[in-house]
Amino acid sequence: MIPCYNEAARLQGDAFIDFARSNPNIHFVFVNDGSRDNTISVLNALSNQIPEQSTVLDNDVNQGKAGVVRQGVLYAIDKLPAEVIGFWDADLATPLPTSIDMLQVLEANDTLWMIFGARVQLLGRHIDRKPHRHYLGRVFATCVSILLKLPIYDTQCGAKIFRRTPLLRSLFEEPFVSRWIFDVEIIARFMRLPAGSTPPPEDAIYEYDLMRWKDVDGSKVKPLDFFKALADLYRIFTK
Repeated sequence: MIPCYNEAARLQGDAFIDFARSNPNIHFVFVNDGSRDNTISVLNALSNQIPEQSTVLDNDVNQGKAGVVRQGVLYAIDKLPAEVIGFWDADLATPLPTSIDMLQVLEANDTLWMIFGARVQLLGRHIDRKPHRHYLGRVFATCVSILLKLPIYDTQCGAKIFRRTPLLRSLFEEPFVSRWIFDVEIIARFMRLPAGSTPPPEDAIYEYDLMRWKDVDGSKVKPLDFFKALADLYRIFTK
């Protein structure tokens, strides 16, 4: 699913259409989050080009990314026969073909439940990220790693896929505490599932180091949101 808020000027419609036509098993669920521009018109025009492979959900009131991701994932669970469900940032900071690479990793390992894109700046990778976002992200990820007691590198990359299991719904059933760092809450909910019902998180969660990621202008996340995220971390882990 693709969460969309004021994306009319940034949405790369041709990229979605070309990818859908090259991958007939893909179905996009676009969720408009009460946009104040003409995002819904752009989405409807895009969907009309690939009507069998796309659904547009429209919200009049802004819910925040957490709310529309939850809405889109639950729609996919209830209405689509997909064996793998995920969410992807509308700006395509992570190129769509990466989803196929992540899917292959998921299919090759039966113990995996979810794969998260990770923006790791290594030689041979092309990770174009603003320095202040990179360093704030490292501080935040370190805090999360300590709280979860997991060696996780990047919780906030907007490229994630999940294996459809009987327990997947439970990770999205209840509204999220945070509008932005719900990704952390997904992991926390997974770790709270009944003992023995899932593989240990070290075996179930896989971080896929991306070959390409580009910081696209117009991001809704601002530097001050870092401090809001720390407050949300407290709320998540004291809930």
